[in-house]
Amino acid sequence: MKSWSKILIAAIILISSYKRKSKSLAAPQLGYNAGHKTLADQILMNTPATLKLRKNEARRLRAGHLWVFSNEVDTKATPLDQFSPGDQVQVIDSTEKFIGNAYINPHSLICARLFSREKNCQLDQPLLAHRFKMALNLRERLFPAPYYRLAFGEGDALPGLVVDRFGDVLSVQISTAGMEVHKEAIIAALDEVLKPKTIILRNDTSMRTHEGLPSYVETALGETPEMIDIIENGCRFQAPALSGQKTGWFYDHRLNRERASHYVKGLRVLDVFSYMGAWGIPAAVSGASEVFCIDSSAAALDQVETNAALNNVANKVTTIEGDAFAALKALREDKQRFDVILLDPPAFIKRRKDAKPGLEAYRRINLLAMQLLRRDGLLVSASCSHHLERSRLQEILLKNSRHLDRNLALLEQGHQGPDHPIHPAIPETDYLKALFCRLTPS
Repeated sequence: MKSWSKILIAAIILISSYKRKSKSLAAPQLGYNAGHKTLADQILMNTPATLKLRKNEARRLRAGHLWVFSNEVDTKATPLDQFSPGDQVQVIDSTEKFIGNAYINPHSLICARLFSREKNCQLDQPLLAHRFKMALNLRERLFPAPYYRLAFGEGDALPGLVVDRFGDVLSVQISTAGMEVHKEAIIAALDEVLKPKTIILRNDTSMRTHEGLPSYVETALGETPEMIDIIENGCRFQAPALSGQKTGWFYDHRLNRERASHYVKGLRVLDVFSYMGAWGIPAAVSGASEVFCIDSSAAALDQVETNAALNNVANKVTTIEGDAFAALKALREDKQRFDVILLDPPAFIKRRKDAKPGLEAYRRINLLAMQLLRRDGLLVSASCSHHLERSRLQEILLKNSRHLDRNLALLEQGHQGPDHPIHPAIPETDYLKALFCRLTPS
């Protein structure tokens, strides 16, 4: 008989003996209260641990939310410190009714994230492959070429995971300990479903620090190209495979960039926070007479010039390196004026406590942009901050326009594309907005 079999039988005998002699003692705990099977029973039966919620803390989850916060857990019945990051648990309410399966991180404010509401479900390669196939089915209906966000976390029932597709290259970002534990299964499932040439792990997001995870970038499959190719709205782009922001590209504004192209023919356009020209180059391709791209990164602006050449519009595109606030002031002092200004800043409000300085930054940057618009001008003002409500951004624009004694008309409202599906119970997944505004004299 193999040694491990002998060890298992001995353990079973020892546990059984302990149970007979110690019935008066409390059962060992690992996410179980006294009403549940003992830890030994759970190990032998290979059933998951449970995470019990306090009274009245299950309503939000039953309404569709996927996150469990640490202050919602009944820590007397299921002590959090007995779990390890990435453990899978069955979440139950205070009456021990099943809610769903989750993975856990006892050291995080969001201590558990539901990945399924079926009782007998494991987060493993088969489930991941199924979720990727479901996500792929939607994207292939939406886009003619394989350039899109394949997986958008909770919106695709894959909390803590983002996957962007650049043809046969996949850029993966894991932001939670629960998904990090399943890194190999994620890679295997993506390889099974898509057969990519390359899978890059862009695990350098700041969110990982809150989960106690290290920051790193590595190639998990195949060889890393120097550049990734992107095709979007009829334009071609290239971006660095390993050093670009986030996963290398921002697919979320795709539809807003396409809408903006309808307003630029024959006009002078300013693209602020241009990154690699995702807004400005389509404007030039769509007939803008001139396009000026502002960014603080020299490397990003070098790529703007490369991308402009790829689309045969290098003669229309001029780059301006510098801080956006300072650059706009300098353009104002130089009495420059533009017909269309595309304003897509980074998130000035990343956390709720950043609200006051963030709101002031949104006010200032939009005011500077308005001061550069001609008498009949178009401002596309965007925000990727969940903490800035659409109504608040609209209020900022209205106040700025009145300060300048100009009329403001809201022509269109944009949001994130359908490859970034919003989970209706999780407001944080509805983060992107773009307001298309016409400014005219009072």
